Amino acid sequence: MKTIFSGIQPSGTLTLGNYLGAIRQFVELQKEHDCYFCIVDEHAITVPQDRLKLRQNIRSLAALYLAAGINPDKSTLFIQSEVPAHTQMGWMLQSISYIGELERMTQFKDKSAGKEAVSSSLLTYPPLMAADILLYKTDIVPVGDDQKQHLELTRNLAQRFNNRFNDIFTVPEVSIPKVGARIMSLQEPTSKMSKSDENEKAFISMLDDPKRIEKKIKSAVTDSEGVVKFDKENKPGVSNLMTIYSSCTGMSLEEIETAYEGKGYGDFKQDVANAVVDLLKPIQDRYNELIDSEELDEVLNKGAEKASLVANKMVAKAKKAMGLGRVKKKKK
Repeated sequence: MKTIFSGIQPSGTLTLGNYLGAIRQFVELQKEHDCYFCIVDEHAITVPQDRLKLRQNIRSLAALYLAAGINPDKSTLFIQSEVPAHTQMGWMLQSISYIGELERMTQFKDKSAGKEAVSSSLLTYPPLMAADILLYKTDIVPVGDDQKQHLELTRNLAQRFNNRFNDIFTVPEVSIPKVGARIMSLQEPTSKMSKSDENEKAFISMLDDPKRIEKKIKSAVTDSEGVVKFDKENKPGVSNLMTIYSSCTGMSLEEIETAYEGKGYGDFKQDVANAVVDLLKPIQDRYNELIDSEELDEVLNKGAEKASLVANKMVAKAKKAMGLGRVKKKKK
């Protein structure tokens, strides 16, 4: 059994792409592995946030994880700020991080570009992310391409600490046993679907109602050929809709091509929309049961307690290795 850690920021409602590309795989991974799913709200405040909206997003994200199939009896679901060990370990790892390597992080460059002033936490984000992972002796970290650089730094920090102080950290691997479907933007099908896209027509939120889903699918970019055929290079829009349809129904791409031979995009798009609605409806129903429930609070309370037990032990080891704290005199 491997230990898997995944952190996601509460920066907006998860998309269909998040579900098909990652969460559905997490549901399967939890059956065979020890999984920690962390809502990284302290990472979210590296950029300005509306406090009420942030709190709402945190709760909503937790409810969606459970509604999508994350089982609190098999996995540990918790909120980062409710486990103080994360910031404690983050500070210790900052002390062995170098400003130069933090300034080279692509995400820091992108988010600070053209701004007169940015939060110092934006620069020190990676050591906190490393702390999130290393606290739990994580073996595998499922991440997107945009986080691979941060994971490489996490590995470097783990090795640096182990070499300089004591060999206490597991050096994580940046891979997962299964890879979910890569869902692209409905409006820019050469780019990945993102919940932060300014164009709301470009993504399907997991909480979109059926009419909204249908409208977004019907306005999805295709081409003038009118042929349902999988060809990422020449027909990225149609190929993306086929991937969505296949992921929702289990039909192969070849079966989809055969089913819509001689038909236009109208029927195809309607069926894609129906498939997405059918997939998301039970998740949305369960989400509505959870969002204002005591059950959700109980799950998060237990998750924070369980995570703290593991994380506090690692913090104690790291403190001892670094020489922090005092040596208590034994009573005579």
